[in-house]
Amino acid sequence: MGSKIYSVITGTGSYIPNTIIKNEDFLTNEFYDQNGKKIQKSNQEIIEKFEAITTIQARRYVQKNQLTSDIATLAAIEAITHANIDKEQLDYIIVAHNFGDVRNDNRQVDILPTLAARVKHNLKIENPKTIAYDLPFGCPGWLQGVIQADYYIKSGDTHKVLIIGAEVLSRISDPHDIDSMIYADGAGAVILEAKESNSPMGILAHNTRSDTIEHAKMLFMDKSYNPNCEFKDRLYLKMFGRKLYQYALETVPKAIKDCIEKCQIDIKDIKKILIHQANGKMDEAILKRFYNLFDIQLIPEDVMPMTISELGNSSVASIPTLLDLILKGKLKPHSINKDEIIVFASVGAGMNINSIVYKV
Repeated sequence: MGSKIYSVITGTGSYIPNTIIKNEDFLTNEFYDQNGKKIQKSNQEIIEKFEAITTIQARRYVQKNQLTSDIATLAAIEAITHANIDKEQLDYIIVAHNFGDVRNDNRQVDILPTLAARVKHNLKIENPKTIAYDLPFGCPGWLQGVIQADYYIKSGDTHKVLIIGAEVLSRISDPHDIDSMIYADGAGAVILEAKESNSPMGILAHNTRSDTIEHAKMLFMDKSYNPNCEFKDRLYLKMFGRKLYQYALETVPKAIKDCIEKCQIDIKDIKKILIHQANGKMDEAILKRFYNLFDIQLIPEDVMPMTISELGNSSVASIPTLLDLILKGKLKPHSINKDEIIVFASVGAGMNINSIVYKV
């Protein structure tokens, strides 16, 4: 077998905000249902049920003066340093996000210039051939950025790509919606480089699907559930949680299976599955269904590392943050070692699903 060009992760970075918001911090919130009626259960009962369903106990929020592009830059600096590359040699900077730079004092979406352009500016990269662009693709946006970068690298004209996932969801969540407790802020980044090898390495296969006929509007923007909300014209992130849960259980396991079958990997060779940190119980159910597709009842221990219980759902940032923590020994007992095969998978607004099989 002759040598081929593979896309390999050579550096990772993440930014986890310092402000910890625990579940009990929502005890004073007034929660309403989607019909604008105040929920009669006590907040203590609401929070306990929420934690039982999602496994979330805490999440992180950015400081008032921080923007999405700011934390994206911090994650990028760490990834560039970790990869030990010259930032001027980057061919692309791809920033996955969904809401742009939402300021604390003005919750309007701001994407002009693009966040990627702002990150390139912040990094002081002078090279005009470092192409910077944004990728809005729901929660699977960062993973889709990696897939796009793989296509660039396989074309032969691209050698180094910086892919960032960054989001500040705390500023677009409705404080009167129970689902607001899911959302968090954060940023993660990787450097993907072209490597020539006689044996398979890096990205072995990927798979993406978009379901928009019946599922396009399961995540959407709308007004606060509180009819007396102070900001009557402000739009917040909303979702049909139960329908989304069912969609994910029905489609994500099959999407991952299709991906590993592309590269003819034996499921028993998979050491880790790094899945978007959307909902702890949902991710566990997805994992169980995935292994059931192979008639495997006994799921390998520690195959699915999780951060959602302490970091919440940071959308596009959740997988690269998870990867960075593991690779740098910050999520014990989990580790990823040379020649091991790992799987990435995500699901989110669109509805979109994607997955990657990767050999370390």
